[in-house]
Amino acid sequence: MTERESYRKTMKTVLTNRNILGIGLTTALWSVANSGWRPFRLMYLKEELGATIVILGLLSMLTSSEQLLFQLPGGILADKFGRRKIIVYGTTLRIISPLIYLFATHWTQVIPAMICEGAASVYMPAFRAIIADSLPENERGAGYGAYRMLTSMPRIFSPMIGGIVMDNMGYKEGAKVFLIAAAIAGVIITVVRYRIITETLVQKSKPKRQTRRSLLSHLKPEADFPRTIKIMLVVAIVGSFGSRMVTEFIPVYAIDVIGLTNTQYGLVQTSMAVITTVLAFPGGILADRMGRKPVILLSRVVSPLTILGVTLSSTFQHYFLVRCTSSFGAALGGGGMGFAGGPAWNALIADIVPPEHRGTVLGTISTLTGFIGAPSAAIGGYLWATYYPQLPFQISSIVGIIGAIIFVRGVKEPKRNTEQKGDLQP
Repeated sequence: MTERESYRKTMKTVLTNRNILGIGLTTALWSVANSGWRPFRLMYLKEELGATIVILGLLSMLTSSEQLLFQLPGGILADKFGRRKIIVYGTTLRIISPLIYLFATHWTQVIPAMICEGAASVYMPAFRAIIADSLPENERGAGYGAYRMLTSMPRIFSPMIGGIVMDNMGYKEGAKVFLIAAAIAGVIITVVRYRIITETLVQKSKPKRQTRRSLLSHLKPEADFPRTIKIMLVVAIVGSFGSRMVTEFIPVYAIDVIGLTNTQYGLVQTSMAVITTVLAFPGGILADRMGRKPVILLSRVVSPLTILGVTLSSTFQHYFLVRCTSSFGAALGGGGMGFAGGPAWNALIADIVPPEHRGTVLGTISTLTGFIGAPSAAIGGYLWATYYPQLPFQISSIVGIIGAIIFVRGVKEPKRNTEQKGDLQP
């Protein structure tokens, strides 16, 4: 099979699979509305709702804590009762958050919105598991890449449009436009996912009513995680702590410290989305051809170095170059700076973990990374306000490199069955 035929075959697998296509298109729709205002969320909280840098750190910590509270239960429920129900219920909760933001007049009033976002994240392990269930093993990297390319397309235009809107209408009125759109999109997405998504987890028998003991017993496989999964868990925790220290502060640093306009910041985000979208599928193909480990490692080296590069930027041109370089690392899908996701990262987990435990494993990784990483945003805000804005970025970069070293020394990629046809046919 030629390389072109391989590309076409993988794209056909993704685009003809009911679940992946349904999830991909609805995620793309959500990104249209959400990506327009999300890059400016902290500036909105700071300028319009009265939050200080320290408060922004605390609010970011609360947002990160969603993984601690909801994703492990979501993974267990996805493995026990199926992926579809959890995805539909979690998507429904997404509708509430933008409505709360819409009517907030003080930063304290958005706390319920963040809690709703956390509750909605209950479906994320099911989300990733159903995609893994639907892809053949030898095409998972490319499949994840094709899916990511599909869902990244709306982010090409939304941040740029958002920046222009914020510069012309202000943060308050500009945010309202996108929040109303997000609420409407949430209703549409819930209905579409309810009608389109089909279950991929085959139940041998109808689940019995769950007692506290039986639910906790579902966690037993955690103790038997393969060594590679345990190392990846450590890497995700270390990287998560570093990345969460600065991720939410990047737009504030770019606008307040470097001096970018909202439109310039939106242009940078749009350019990053173009690179990520264009390279996501080739990055997945690369993970299938070269192996998951080299691709993940490259991603986890590039990301922390570019975090340090942000602090060395003094002009729009410098910042633009650094962030676009960062997007090359993100496009490779190795999880970047701590995020337990990405085509190569998710493909490696799916290669190792059987379908009946994927939700639990993914939920466990998200929960533990959330538990350790949650305080880092507050620490980042404190370091910024107490010492100087560059300090949390410098520490984040060092922590990220440590995570990459742990990964390269500890993770061993298993041999893959290139003849496997997948758990779910399109």
